Amino acid sequence: MLDWSTLETWLTRIKTAALTALDTETTSLDPFAARLVGLSLATAPGQACYIPLGHAGPDTPAQLPLEAVLARLKPWLESDRHLKVGQNLKYDQHVFANHGIALAGIAHDTLLQSYVLESDKGHDLDQLASRHLGLATLAYADLCGKGAKQIGFEQVPVPLAAAYAAEDADISLRLHQTLFPRIEAEPGLARVYRDIEMPTREVLFKMERAGILIDADLLAQQSHELGQKILDLEQRAFALAGQPFNLGSPKQLAEILFAKLGLPVKKKTPGGAPSTDEEVLTELALDYPLPKLLLEHRSLAKLKSTYTDKLPRMINPATGRVHTHFSQATAVTGRLASSEPNLQNIPVRTEAGRRIRAAFVAPAGCSIVSADYSQVELRIMAHLSGDARLLEAFARGEDVHRATAAEIFGVAPEAVGPEQRRVAKTINFGLIYGMSAFGLARNLGLERSAAQTYIDRYFARYPGVARYMETIRAQAHRQGYVETVFGRRLMLPDIKSRNVGRRQGAERAAINAPMQGTAADLIKLAMVAVQNWLSAAQLKSRIVLQVHDELVLEVPDAELMQVRQQLPDLMAGVARLAVPLVVEVGAGPNWEAAH
Repeated sequence: MLDWSTLETWLTRIKTAALTALDTETTSLDPFAARLVGLSLATAPGQACYIPLGHAGPDTPAQLPLEAVLARLKPWLESDRHLKVGQNLKYDQHVFANHGIALAGIAHDTLLQSYVLESDKGHDLDQLASRHLGLATLAYADLCGKGAKQIGFEQVPVPLAAAYAAEDADISLRLHQTLFPRIEAEPGLARVYRDIEMPTREVLFKMERAGILIDADLLAQQSHELGQKILDLEQRAFALAGQPFNLGSPKQLAEILFAKLGLPVKKKTPGGAPSTDEEVLTELALDYPLPKLLLEHRSLAKLKSTYTDKLPRMINPATGRVHTHFSQATAVTGRLASSEPNLQNIPVRTEAGRRIRAAFVAPAGCSIVSADYSQVELRIMAHLSGDARLLEAFARGEDVHRATAAEIFGVAPEAVGPEQRRVAKTINFGLIYGMSAFGLARNLGLERSAAQTYIDRYFARYPGVARYMETIRAQAHRQGYVETVFGRRLMLPDIKSRNVGRRQGAERAAINAPMQGTAADLIKLAMVAVQNWLSAAQLKSRIVLQVHDELVLEVPDAELMQVRQQLPDLMAGVARLAVPLVVEVGAGPNWEAAH
């Protein structure tokens, strides 16, 4: 489309269409750096167009001016009444925001439709077209090339770009027409798509746009301190080994540990060499000092490279904040994934990891607020299993780990010691993940027979849990999937595998997935409820992070009391389970202080 009359024809068409597919072509995959090269529209299968706006290659024809076209399209783009569909429209929403346009009317997203229907499969547009429409699409690499020779989309000749981009919009519309009826036919899936995934998409856009403030100076200080500790650990490792060696070389490490020091080989690599992976070092660390020191070295080196060194480099110069990317369509359980940077895997069990959270700070006049579901997966286990003792413990507000310890050790709750509570906590969480007696023994440092005795006592005292596990395993074998409380399907393709390891892994997943998936659904519902309240109350507070069962907000001091009072009821009220949902809220000048 290179002339105003054609644009006007299409503008009339999209204004009267019940649903229009929309796609953008841009200068970058980074949603904050991306600028428009062109956009495509489709109103019916086979009826699509491409509007080139920023092509700059040789022989490029005269294009309509970008700002003038956007000004003409802006009322439609920002209209809630004109419904749009697309593939991963959160990205396109960022692109339009970069141009001062608040994209509205996002009714459907084929990425999320695919995810709700088939969480265990790929969700790229090319894959979806092949799988559901039997169509082979033009590949981006065919237009732009690969590797060092890859060109930007703005360099692609307009006729080729038009064929590629118009096809994307056309395919998105066809996919919606194929996938959405399948979702509507299943009430549980329809609820997950309509009430959880689509509203969450909008909240995530706001969170990504907001970003979070970090203290680069504090991270630089931590990086220096970690560097000193890493050097000290290296010197201590050399002393234990009796010689210098490269701590990052598996080959040199194996020579030191197994050839020179004679430590037992626990397992081998596919090539037949003794393994020095984390599992092996963790086992050896129980009895030998060098493996323990090596694990500490690896942990600190990872913190330094992944966070204290990298995070300051990821500050957006335009906003002065770090903007992570949240993916809804990565984890099969429904959990969100964070990347560039990944802020969900900061290891908070260590002091060094917790110190990194202290670098996530509130701006002047604000506080960081953390709102965390308490023991949510155990509560979901109580709900799903209907076990009378578990339900009673939660209903009374008891410390469930202490209550479990009292049951399996046969003592009064007040007589439970710290070690007994630790054992009970490991059992409670271990069984959620389908842990065997062998796994429990390794975790607790016990004989396997002792671990089996604990498990037997647990199931004797909580028979509802045992029944649930047997029932859900049988259901998984029968259906090939399990479901969350809200109807999300968690596919288990290996449940009937002839490979024993894969089948057992799928059986463990069958036990855990409904709990982890329901927890994922709950936190998404909480995000939506909190955002709806913030918007309705016209508050300046905003959600800036979601990590596991926790929401992190940036709250002006004038709103702090109101937000702290409302969050527990809002988050606990998103669902009614057989046990109460409990939300713990804290506030402080930084993320760590809010805990």
